[in-house]
Amino acid sequence: MTVYNNIEQLPAFKNAIITIGTFDGVHTGHQQIIQLMKQEAAKVKGETVIITFHPHPRMVVATNKPTIQLLNTLEEKIVLLQDQGLDNLVIVPFTADFAEQTAEEYIADFLVKKFHPHTIIIGHDHQFGKGRKGDYALLEQKSAEFNYKVVEIPVHMLQDIMISSTKIREAILSGDVSTANDCLGYPYFFSGKVIEGNKLGRTIGYPTANLHIENEHKLVPGNGVYAVEIKIAHTVENPKPSAFHRALKGMMNIGVRPTIVGSKRAIEVNIFDFDEDIYGQTITVTLKKYLRSEQKFNGLDALKDQLAKDKLNATEALA
Repeated sequence: MTVYNNIEQLPAFKNAIITIGTFDGVHTGHQQIIQLMKQEAAKVKGETVIITFHPHPRMVVATNKPTIQLLNTLEEKIVLLQDQGLDNLVIVPFTADFAEQTAEEYIADFLVKKFHPHTIIIGHDHQFGKGRKGDYALLEQKSAEFNYKVVEIPVHMLQDIMISSTKIREAILSGDVSTANDCLGYPYFFSGKVIEGNKLGRTIGYPTANLHIENEHKLVPGNGVYAVEIKIAHTVENPKPSAFHRALKGMMNIGVRPTIVGSKRAIEVNIFDFDEDIYGQTITVTLKKYLRSEQKFNGLDALKDQLAKDKLNATEALA
């Protein structure tokens, strides 16, 4: 898959089969649309082209600047779309000026001029242009003038996407890992930088990597203890850590650590059988199973006893 970030430097796509959307999560609902694109491309020996926007349009046009929680960062979305076997991904910088285009300008100056589409695959509820006045009907109306074909995404696919997106977010926030992962079609994951913590974990035999998620819009799972897999990313400082090529096993706690007075919400990962220094490294955590809710214990000895049980349960879940 070729990724384009500059719409002024796009190639002449061959019989471009395009669709437009945020594709947040690249979940099973989105994957149905991608299959539809591939089928249409195969008919005309064309190229699949997904058009997405960054930042999320609501961050630009909403008057109250809502706090948007996304299932994927842009980098994660690129990897997930690449895994779907698409030909091209075009990331359009979404600006206030771009949002000011009329619906007619959006079709003529953006879709047609930049992509020369053979086929536009779109839902009946898709809206575009200033004031969201453009829709499926307008695209069809202009199809003869600009010589493209419009294919409607079936209503059941659109409903799957809407239901799945809501269901996934609710499941991740409530600790329902099984439902979230089933709807996504892959285990939910996030990345964070390992930062200094209070080092309490190592005093009771369970050292933890404290994570800081730099992207404020990434959806963080709900509080609780999880069985997880961990991968350590390449960096300039540490280009090939010994652990990079395998998924490490561990457990993670997200919450306010009620046993410790005055604690703030934290993400702590205990990596099993691991003793490398990874401060400053970026690690990716994949959710495998929710183990239990966060609890307050009567002292560190009780906490340590529970952590031993958690490790046993996590090891069984990850076996």
